[in-house]
Amino acid sequence: MLKLKNVSKYYYQDGVIAPGITKINLELHLGEFVVITGESGSGKSTLLNVLSGLDTYEDGEMYINGEETSHYSEEDFLEYRRKYVSNIFQNFNLVNSYTVYENIELTMLLNGKNKNEIKAITENLIDKVGLKKYRNTHVSKLSGGQKQRVAIARALANDTPIIVADEPTGALDSKASKEILKLLYEISHDKLVIVVTHNKSEIASYATRFIRMHDGKILENTLLKKINLDHDLKSKKVSNITFLNKIMLGMRNAFNLPIKFLLMFIIFSLITITLISCYGSLKISEYEELANGYNEYFNNSKDNRIVINKKDKTYFTEDDYQKINQLSNVDYIVKNDLITDYELFINNSNFYLDGKINTQKINSVDVGNIPNSGSEIVIKGSRDNWYLNSMQDEILNSTFKSDEFAMEFKVVGIIYDDSFNEYTLEFYVSDEVLNNLLTNINKSYLNLTFKLNETYFNNYTDGIYLNILSSDVIPRGEVYIKDDLNYYCSNNNCLNKILNLNVKNIYVNNDYEFKITKILNSNNAKKIIGTNYNDILDNVYINNQDYIDIINSNIYQSSVFVKEIKDLDTTVKELNQLGFNTMEMRKAKLDEIEMLRQVFKIMKLIVMSILIITLFFITYFIIKIIYKSRNSYYTTIRTLGGTKKVCISILMAELITLATFTYIVFLIFIYLINKNVINYIYLQNITKYVGILEYIVVFFILILLSIIMSLRYGRKIFKNSIIKTYGERI
Repeated sequence: MLKLKNVSKYYYQDGVIAPGITKINLELHLGEFVVITGESGSGKSTLLNVLSGLDTYEDGEMYINGEETSHYSEEDFLEYRRKYVSNIFQNFNLVNSYTVYENIELTMLLNGKNKNEIKAITENLIDKVGLKKYRNTHVSKLSGGQKQRVAIARALANDTPIIVADEPTGALDSKASKEILKLLYEISHDKLVIVVTHNKSEIASYATRFIRMHDGKILENTLLKKINLDHDLKSKKVSNITFLNKIMLGMRNAFNLPIKFLLMFIIFSLITITLISCYGSLKISEYEELANGYNEYFNNSKDNRIVINKKDKTYFTEDDYQKINQLSNVDYIVKNDLITDYELFINNSNFYLDGKINTQKINSVDVGNIPNSGSEIVIKGSRDNWYLNSMQDEILNSTFKSDEFAMEFKVVGIIYDDSFNEYTLEFYVSDEVLNNLLTNINKSYLNLTFKLNETYFNNYTDGIYLNILSSDVIPRGEVYIKDDLNYYCSNNNCLNKILNLNVKNIYVNNDYEFKITKILNSNNAKKIIGTNYNDILDNVYINNQDYIDIINSNIYQSSVFVKEIKDLDTTVKELNQLGFNTMEMRKAKLDEIEMLRQVFKIMKLIVMSILIITLFFITYFIIKIIYKSRNSYYTTIRTLGGTKKVCISILMAELITLATFTYIVFLIFIYLINKNVINYIYLQNITKYVGILEYIVVFFILILLSIIMSLRYGRKIFKNSIIKTYGERI
């Protein structure tokens, strides 16, 4: 039984109170077909909304099976509608983007029924309302009468004891109206059906009770037909929507409106690209700034460099280098990496240039030729470099010298690389020059200690600084010394004595013995070794091969240069697993650079936080506009028993589906860019600095934005009553 006792409903607008219904007394029973009529503004729709729980009341009491409802909250009335009431609206309130089948199954999905059970009931109801051939047709393509049949089928699927219909035939022609009224009458035998209409004549033959209203009051309440009154309204058994049903509805809503889908796809794409671009740009700025850092021992402090040696302290073998080269992120190896940290200074009467030695082979130059032999050299630098830009012709084919090594170089080519700054230069040299440079550089890192007849010469001893040079005229194992050293031998004669040499650095400590077979003096020096006596200084001379064996001994330290800095940590881990100690150059810079790194981390956090907050409000504003048209959908969900939590969950599933789909498309797009299938240089450069963790974080941000927007939107649509959300005027 549904009973009203002195129930009144008022509306407040602009400080004016207007009655909707006043002092209504009414008692309705299961099995009745109740018709409510009256002119516009008479209060009939207001009465219907109060009876169905879509609207509240201010005075009096409404009883459901004898239970008072004046204390009901919005949640209580929601539960009342779920258990007792199904609505049929004049404007149908169907989901136009759903098919006939999907509209009817919607109410059962919300009530947690399983798919198999839903299918059987839905198919039976479609057949019952005569829409079998329209099963998979979107309701937007149906006629008014067909839409109302879908609405009735959906109400029946809800399986509540009360069905209320507000002007169900108001937008239909006479034929369709008769069919709908007949259908409503047929289902009223075991339900309470309440119909509001303007046209009493078309429905009079079906009514069991007639109510006429005027000015918010009941003027007439006539029982037309006697029925077996059932005083109790049996509530239906309700269950909560399942997790899978939420996901299914969310995914369905994500793709069922092409324009909305396209707009959301664009929005999420812009968010993704903005976040990735911002992060990549910050990383690029960080690397560019930190690239200016330095290490007092390592001149080449590029971030993609890893200095390595073997954990067992032995020297490198070719097998070691082959294993390193097999690592996917390794770009190249500089075996003797002392050359990497050497700064070569060359000059002539017009120019003074300095730069690092690049040991890589080159296949082409922008100007001139590739160095092939002898003293040929190629210079690499930016077009912003004043010398290369303004004096190109003067530099090309000019001869330079190195005062440090007494070597000459001929510039045969120039390579322009705008990634260099205006001051940085690199030199590519021939193999012959490279070997000579390596020998001299290796020697500079060795500590040489000589022993002659119990006298040690290390650094300056008695004003003498011994050094070794080589000559091809000297037999192996022998050494030629200057006559000044005879002073340290008995009888002032060192001939046939032994000169001991200890060669030491952080990796080696080797001893060598040489027999003194010639003493160089002012009379024989030029003849024996081709050097003037006064130019010998404190040098001693040994065989060329002996010299090479001493200076260019086994390699104990090398440098690995990686392709992608973002994958450097993985490469370090792989090198450690192969048995190498590693030192990352990016972590070996001065404390000031580490402080700068920390500043960048803080700056990234601040910038990303501001960006995310800004993106959220911009995105929410846009999505709010897009989803304004979806208010009717979620209000329909509310009328079918969907709680705020249910609506938020469905919207959340929808937005997360859209975000995930967009992100997957974006990842595929980035993959194609990096494989050069799509030419997009900007994103290609940006994503080089973005790692897997950053991609995960960006996806997490998209999901977080989706969740927050769902919560805000859910609170928004539940802020007002169902009637106000629909925008209906009572």
